[in-house]
Amino acid sequence: MAELECSPYAVGHADEGVCLLVQMGPHRILLDCGLEDLSPLLRGPDGAVPADLVFCSHAHSDHAHGLLDLHQAFPNLAIYASEVTASLLPLNWLSQDVPQFCQSLPWRSPVQVAEDLTLQIWPSGHLPGAASILLTYSGGQRTYTVFYTGDFLLSNSRLVEGLPLDELRGLNPDVLIVEGTYGTARHPRRRQQENALADKINQAIAQGQSILLPSPTLGLGQELLMLLRSHHHFTGRDINIWVDGTVALGCDAYLNLLPYFPNTVQNFARHQPLFWDERIRPHVRQLPQGSELDRVALSANPDVPCIVLTDKKSNLRRYCRSDTGRWLLLLAQKPGQMSTVETAAYEKIQASPALQAQIQAGRLDIDSYLLGDHCDGSGTLQLIHNLRPQHVVFVHGSPTYLTDLTSLEELQNRYHLHLPTAETRIELTIGDTFIQPAPPETHYEGELTELKTTVLITMNKAIASDPRWKQFADTGLVEARWQGEDLVLRGLQQRELLNQADSMAPSTQVECCDNCSFYRGQRCWNQVSPLFGFKVTPEGYCPAFRSAYLPLESELDVSEQTDEMSRDR
Repeated sequence: MAELECSPYAVGHADEGVCLLVQMGPHRILLDCGLEDLSPLLRGPDGAVPADLVFCSHAHSDHAHGLLDLHQAFPNLAIYASEVTASLLPLNWLSQDVPQFCQSLPWRSPVQVAEDLTLQIWPSGHLPGAASILLTYSGGQRTYTVFYTGDFLLSNSRLVEGLPLDELRGLNPDVLIVEGTYGTARHPRRRQQENALADKINQAIAQGQSILLPSPTLGLGQELLMLLRSHHHFTGRDINIWVDGTVALGCDAYLNLLPYFPNTVQNFARHQPLFWDERIRPHVRQLPQGSELDRVALSANPDVPCIVLTDKKSNLRRYCRSDTGRWLLLLAQKPGQMSTVETAAYEKIQASPALQAQIQAGRLDIDSYLLGDHCDGSGTLQLIHNLRPQHVVFVHGSPTYLTDLTSLEELQNRYHLHLPTAETRIELTIGDTFIQPAPPETHYEGELTELKTTVLITMNKAIASDPRWKQFADTGLVEARWQGEDLVLRGLQQRELLNQADSMAPSTQVECCDNCSFYRGQRCWNQVSPLFGFKVTPEGYCPAFRSAYLPLESELDVSEQTDEMSRDR
């Protein structure tokens, strides 16, 4: 048996959690337990403990979901995490009485858990309490080290400082287990992402739309709330921000952990409440529970926009109703899924006739935003090159995105790269000659033909076998732009085309279908029109036109309109 091995139970592909068993000499260390079903861990002899100890990197469910069941099955199994993570973990099991089963580790100080095994953690950004860990085993012929990042972010966010790269530079672990959520994609700086989102929300409010922001219980929801409270677009404005569902519980949990937050956050909290605030605008309140109370809260004045933050499992119909005005639903972009928008939320909308009716009536718009809480490709490479490991194991992300990382020549030439799948054991040999396997093919050759009025680019059919092709070719339209000397092609999505159509809408003074009160969902719903029930273009016109912008008292009813049409004939 090799001194170092990694046996993944789940590697974080798509909606899969993360659960990795690392063998260091005689010691078995379980890194995270994001399993919904513990059966893979329980396949040994009856009563056999699946590991000697467990480390939980942070409190998100894809890393912690199975910990309570694991503790109940093996009460004496030691489970370690940072102090903040230990406090936040119970939010994963709100319907259960959760005992304190997690032991806290101090930051940056080595903790000896066996005669020849020590643990040492550093903050990793991403979420309050999130930690990276260095495992050091000194019982073999030499000392072996494994560094596991969990989910990490180098940049500072509103509530969390980034991973302290300066403290880890030159660590030289034998093995680095690193997440690759965003693959090789490069994103704008965190502050630019925040400003872009704030601009989008500000423009929607100016157009009379309320904002609905579904988010996880922990992390993104609280970041959004701090952004709305402190951004110059919103400070001092008379806007109600309502917080609902488990996001409100996450806010309350954060308030109990203020001494552990960055100094900037603690200073903010000394002058005004961190979240709930009835005194300073914008006002931040928890949405009252019960059908009557939330109806009064949201529909008291539907012409005055508000902002609602709720959890991803909430019924969106509770907010987007005919009596609460117009809404903009903003979905967080999630890499590796349909149109980069979280698939589960999008499917929920598609399956709801009530929400579809709101969309067709023009009372609900859907858009997406990027507020990355993981490192992009350049940040991941920066960490790897600063740590300088011998082996790099990529987990947590779309398989195609992780393949992009393992295909990079600058990594292929320097490190032993691994892209594991669930229940596939990896031997991590140290110091031996290692032949790097050939990288998977990610480059496709084609031909360029310059015609008289067009330019034709033809590619080999093999490119269509990539899972990302379906999304790229969704509409059959592409957008090209120069990036230095390279030409970058990007597939246009249906949502972008619809938004472009909306931005090119004709003037309200023009008599056309787009300005007609009977034009909904790209169809005519005027029973006296010859186009009734048909799909029509926004620029179309018929004698039954009735402006959607006239005051109610000046509008003709259908019977009067019918009489006028009869006289015209």
